[in-house]
Amino acid sequence: MNLTLKIWRQKNANDKGKMVDYPISDISPDMSFLEMLDVLNEQLINKGEEPVAFDHDCREGICGMCSLYINGEAHGPDRGVTTCQLHMRMFNDGDTIYIEPFRAAAFPVIKDLVVDRSAFDRIQHAGGFISVNTSGNTIDANAIPVNKHDADDAFAAATCIGCGACVASCKNSSAMLFVGAKVSQFALLPQGQVEATDRVLNMVKQMDEEGFGNCTNTGACEVECPKGISLENIARMNREYLKASLKG
Repeated sequence: MNLTLKIWRQKNANDKGKMVDYPISDISPDMSFLEMLDVLNEQLINKGEEPVAFDHDCREGICGMCSLYINGEAHGPDRGVTTCQLHMRMFNDGDTIYIEPFRAAAFPVIKDLVVDRSAFDRIQHAGGFISVNTSGNTIDANAIPVNKHDADDAFAAATCIGCGACVASCKNSSAMLFVGAKVSQFALLPQGQVEATDRVLNMVKQMDEEGFGNCTNTGACEVECPKGISLENIARMNREYLKASLKG
């Protein structure tokens, strides 16, 4: 496959940045998208040019690092996959592919296609945890019965990998699907009830302080989410927030 890549290049957070064209040839349709970028970077390095900076780690759709905006879609044209799981067979010979970083005020560009998603970490630190007694008197996890439906829903929420596709896809740059998933995975389980009130209040407060927008129920986040996180988690978070607010 012969392709034309239009890639966002930005030297640092203060640089204005611009789209740069890169022709690339002999790309196998069986390559992953990141392997294609590896080929491009190898060519750039051999020519003495600066390689394109992009995030990646596991390359197995687990870590959420490889978040790119490809042809106007978070993670590209496929569904239920991260960028590293996207294969070049989704494109055609002669295509022009636009590659940009995730765009959101709360995700500032560090360099080229790499953005700072530490806002998600700070939201997690605000309440995305449970307190467990580790003094030697720990209780076996199976000692507390959990309804199967609740366990399944909690597990589904916990599959969120924090990639930020929900934010990048949302016209408001809302992080409510991410926060909703993190709140839900604990709210559905008995182990999460101890900090339930503080958790949702603190996480939503931190989300707002980070500069994410509000949810207007467009649903683009659920469509683009590589793990298929449901909008039901946003509704559950809203209910948890209302209950916590009334208690306070």
